[in-house]
Order: sequence, then structure tokens, then C-alpha cells
Amino acid sequence: MGHRPSKLAERMTNRHETGDGFMRDTLKLPVEAARVKAREILTQFPQAGYMTIVEQWRQLPDGEIEFTVRRLRAAD
Repeated sequence: MGHRPSKLAERMTNRHETGDGFMRDTLKLPVEAARVKAREILTQFPQAGYMTIVEQWRQLPDGEIEFTVRRLRAAD
């Protein structure tokens, strides 16, 4: 069976790879949790064959940090 239009929003939400080949994840966490998660991501993915950077971040009015991590498979 083909893709149903009613599932389009769900498919688009679950899609992490953009047309530029990068995978992006945006996270929103309290300051300390954001710091720990960013360190975890940056140390984990180089070992799995990815080039990883924190693309952007900002502090929200409620004090939480929103940041976007960008990953690209490393060329071996």
C-alpha cells in the first residue's frame, strides 16, 4: 500500500535528515542537563563515524537552553 496523505505530518516529523545531507536534532533542556547532553553527544558521535557540531543555541525566557546538533557522516 502506498503512503497515505493522513500520515504525511507524522513522516515529516520523524524525518531527521535534510536536503543538505546533515541530520539535525533540536533539544530543549534545563541548563545543566543541556550541558551534559551536549557533551555526551559530542563525545559519542565521532566514535560512530559522524562529524558533530552544536549548530545554534539560545536561552529561552523560562531559563531552559534550546540547541540544535548537526551531524554528518564522516567520509572514511
